[in-house]
Amino acid sequence: MSDLMTAAFPPSFLWGAATSAYQIEGAVREDGRTPSIWDTFSHTPGKTAGGDSGDIAVDHYHRFRDDVALMADLGLTAYRFSVSWSRVQPTGRGPAVQVGLDFYRRLVDELLSKGIKPAVTLYHWDLPQELEDAGGWPERDTAHRFAEYAQIVGEALGDRVEHWITLNEPWCSAFLGYASGVHAPGRTDPAASLKAAHHLNLAHGLGASALRSVMPARNEVALSLNSSVVRPLSPGNAEDLAAVRKIDDLANGVFHGPILKGAYPQTLLAATSSLTDWSFVLDGDLRSINQPLDALGLNYYTPTLVSAADAEPRGPRSDGHGASAHSPWPGADDVAFHQTPGERTEMGWTIDPTGLHELIMRYAEEAPGLPLYVTENGAAYDDKPDADGRVHDPERIAYLHGHLCAVRRAMADGADVRGYYLWSLLDNFEWAYGYEKRFGAVYVDYATLARTPKSSAIWYGRAARTGTLPEVGTA
Repeated sequence: MSDLMTAAFPPSFLWGAATSAYQIEGAVREDGRTPSIWDTFSHTPGKTAGGDSGDIAVDHYHRFRDDVALMADLGLTAYRFSVSWSRVQPTGRGPAVQVGLDFYRRLVDELLSKGIKPAVTLYHWDLPQELEDAGGWPERDTAHRFAEYAQIVGEALGDRVEHWITLNEPWCSAFLGYASGVHAPGRTDPAASLKAAHHLNLAHGLGASALRSVMPARNEVALSLNSSVVRPLSPGNAEDLAAVRKIDDLANGVFHGPILKGAYPQTLLAATSSLTDWSFVLDGDLRSINQPLDALGLNYYTPTLVSAADAEPRGPRSDGHGASAHSPWPGADDVAFHQTPGERTEMGWTIDPTGLHELIMRYAEEAPGLPLYVTENGAAYDDKPDADGRVHDPERIAYLHGHLCAVRRAMADGADVRGYYLWSLLDNFEWAYGYEKRFGAVYVDYATLARTPKSSAIWYGRAARTGTLPEVGTA
């Protein structure tokens, strides 16, 4: 491992950071933008910690030039951001609002002027509220509306942006949004969540085709999956292994099955047959979904430990996705979730870089020849400025070092990993957790919105500049 820790990453490796529109932009009522499901959800009493919302967030909409300058000062070579669908196409249908697109044109131009490669995510959970009112992702038409939106953004930015991601973490959109209800739109209908998953898959396929119809062939079309690394509580126990199979299908197979292989896992269809007959999968859908990908984005934070539900618990039983009386795992009531052992972040997520290596190698095997990016990886800690106003976060440096070593190990094992995007560039609105959890490499004072790079940002910037990992403790 010592050789891997000191080995250089390739010069072409992208050292990036990632954000999403609703979490950082603010300006929710400016320039024609209309409410998304997250505007509605966050303004519903009891849905977010402290009643927080993204109304102002960290005001990136007005401060983007300063934020890009900050990235350049740190030495980042790539930046992954999402486009607010409600800012570009306020009703989710019809012509674009050019002033909304102009914001992203200015952002892209600013990034390119600083030598930073932009990576556009078209959908990071902020569905226009009018589309949700019409049925949301459980409705087939939403996938077609997404394709129209993808074409609009592709036409506007495709001449300057080479890296494109259709969807970010469709698992969260489908199952946290429509099954457990802890994310927007807050619905708790397991059958609807499975419909949502299929229509998100269809949106990816139709959106990829729409992008390719209007962009140069050199551009890269991908999507980002938060695939789970699912492990059994007792590796030799047949019932625990069956639990792994069930959760792996719901976490991973429901998306990469149709997207990579053109079919849903038969075990998934059988396990959910009491909820749906999957008749919403129409002829031609799987061909539309199974578009060739140019790359695949993997988001990783922590592994998942499961058993059959009658197993004796080891620590708290939690799937790590927030408290809810409703499960985000339709058809898996016979599965128990367990806290994995080891140090944990402020989210309660166990720190385990071996899971990232395992995830990368899984997709290197299942999709040979497909370039991979780590499009999210990071940790929340209770960061605070010291008396001099500096923010030291040695825990995050250790986290990044361990996970980047895992990436380097996977590359040495033959995986074609071409970049890493730290989550997140800035402290921001952390969905249902409001502003309680800080994932940023850059500290944001929420009262003044002043930005202060944490010691982890300085450390990561050194890695980006040198292509090697500095020693822990050398920020």
